[in-house]
Amino acid sequence: DAENWFCECPKLYTGKLCQFATCDENPCGNGATCFPKSKRDAVCLCPYGRSGILCRDAINITQPRFSGTDAFGYTSFLAYSTIPSITSYYEFHLKFHLENHNSALQDNLIFFTGQKGEGLNGDDFLELGLRNGRVVYSYNLGSGTATIVSKPLDLALHIHVIHLGRYLQQGWLKVDDQKNRTVTSPGRLVGLNVFSEFYVGGYREYTPELLPRGSRFKNGFQGCIFDIKVRTGWNQEFRSPGTPEGHPNSGRSVGQCKDSPCSLINCRNGGKCIESGSTVYCDCLPGWKGTFCTETVSVCEPEHNPPHLCKQGSTCVPLPTGYACHCPLGRTGTYCEQG
Repeated sequence: DAENWFCECPKLYTGKLCQFATCDENPCGNGATCFPKSKRDAVCLCPYGRSGILCRDAINITQPRFSGTDAFGYTSFLAYSTIPSITSYYEFHLKFHLENHNSALQDNLIFFTGQKGEGLNGDDFLELGLRNGRVVYSYNLGSGTATIVSKPLDLALHIHVIHLGRYLQQGWLKVDDQKNRTVTSPGRLVGLNVFSEFYVGGYREYTPELLPRGSRFKNGFQGCIFDIKVRTGWNQEFRSPGTPEGHPNSGRSVGQCKDSPCSLINCRNGGKCIESGSTVYCDCLPGWKGTFCTETVSVCEPEHNPPHLCKQGSTCVPLPTGYACHCPLGRTGTYCEQG
């Protein structure tokens, strides 16, 4: 049962689930990103298609759910292979569902592709995002940025639909039942030359400030983005991005829309289950630690509040009541504070 089991850990692994907390020896499965929640506990930020405490559980994703920027500064994202033949013409169709009304007011990225992936002046890029409750569509062909901003979203709608496109310098955007809006890019250049992957919902990078206008869309999307279709010719059929079609190259902390990984996690002793897409972990109250907040924090551990007073170089030893400081050669005193 929940109380009478334990993990027999191999060398270098500790903790209830043998999660070696410093991430030097990564306990996370399937290529997950290991992040040290404390000096002894780790959180596994799950890659695309995986969920659970250690990202060992396979999940089927048909409508990707993005969780914005997590407590560790990472955004959830999907990365597809570069969209070919996008230079002169493209059209995108997609749908999205907001996690909450407040998320519509933040600067959230919906998708992005760029030339080098860094925001150097003159870089070509294509991006779509939310700002102050409006959809913002921008592109730069190398001679200046063109931007279309929609009317405010009708937040009473459960699902929003976006159609956008560009032919040479002419761009257009249609959101829900709003009227079609158009723009012409400045300068003389007419081709979009982008080489980066096609990012959806967020960025792979820890901080996106180097990406074009990245600081404006530094928050990842909160909600579901699905049914993304693209075509790069008038007579082509719309297709899902990716190679093979519909399959991302990679992703992080992306779950299935309407699913909650916390439904399978039982945090103890007042701990709170935190979910970030497919990533899930227990946030423990002071004095508790471990994967499910079932282990007490010893008075000698760095996480204990207040911290012990043993001076550097001495050893803190927990006692039934309080603790004692074992002093190194040449030190004495209750806390080994005297030479």
